Parts: sequence; C-alpha cells; structure tokens
Amino acid sequence: MNKSDYLKKLEELLKKLSKEEREEILMDYEEHFTFALEEGKTEDEIIKDLGNPNEIAKQYIASSVIHKATENPSFSNILKAVFTIVALGFFNIVFVLGPFLGVVGALMGLFGGAIGVFVGGSSLLVGIILKPLLGSLVSMPIVMTSNPVATSFLGIGIAALGVLLIIGNCYLAKGLYKLTLKYLRMNLKIIKK
Repeated sequence: MNKSDYLKKLEELLKKLSKEEREEILMDYEEHFTFALEEGKTEDEIIKDLGNPNEIAKQYIASSVIHKATENPSFSNILKAVFTIVALGFFNIVFVLGPFLGVVGALMGLFGGAIGVFVGGSSLLVGIILKPLLGSLVSMPIVMTSNPVATSFLGIGIAALGVLLIIGNCYLAKGLYKLTLKYLRMNLKIIKK
C-alpha cells in the first residue's frame, strides 16, 4: 500500500462523516506524509507509524458520534455513541456496554417505581371519590373509607410524591447522560493511545 492508496482507503472509510470533517482529516494525514517524507522515511514506514486506516476511521467516527450526542442529547444518540464505541473492540463489550445496560436498567426501574407511586396515589384518590357513586363496585378497606377526606389527602400526597420522583429521575437521567458521554470520551482516549 502506498500513500495514495492509504489516503483513498481512509477517505472511503470516513464516508459517514461530513465532507468538511473528511477533508480536514485527510489534510492532516497528507501533512503527516509530507513531514515524514522530508525526514527521510519511506511511505511504508509512515503507513506503519500511522496505523491501520480501518481503526483510524472507526476512532474518528466514534469521536464524531460522541460529539453529536453531546450537541443533541437524545436516547438514540447516546445509543449510537455507545454502540460505536463498543464496535472499536471486544474489550468495550465488558467495559462500556455492560455498565451502560446496568445503568439503563436501574434507571428504568426507578422510573417504573416512580410511575407506580403516582398511579397508586391517583388510584386511591379516584377510588375514594367513586366509592359513594359506585358502592360495592369499588373495593377499599374499611379504614380508607371511614375518613374519606384524610384518604383523599393521602392519595394526593402519594400522587405528588410520584410526580416528584419522576422529576428527580429526569434530572438523574440527564446527569447519567452527561456522565456516560464523559466515560465514552475517556474510553476513546484510552483506545487511541
């Protein structure tokens, strides 16, 4: 492989990036060749020093996907970033995908619990309101129906707690999103070295 083949292969592998990004990267590698040739190195030596164009392209694409996830936060962008980093090596299945799935699972559990608290409180409130209208169709313990005003406030309180938990989980998700991006950037730096 010579300089021209190397740069063509790199350009082909970087098609997922914007034209501007591709041109900037190729210009950098063109400069690497120019300076190294002036130092007396052969094209084969330069190519060996630069590394495999497949790995280089994967790293640039991963960096671009992480940047997009930073600029435009969404669940799909963070998933793309995680799976792009995982594609860089088998090592990342354990150290990126495993923790990511664990965090997402825990976050889903927290959201499920918060929604359950909200639904429970709302159901209690609706049940105490409908009990006089529907009679035996609404089944509630006698303790709840003996003081409907207190039970109504209890239902409102539990539903409000559910709403607060949902809001707290949203802030937690936002923080975990940022933390995940930092972790992915750190992982990419380790791989580049």
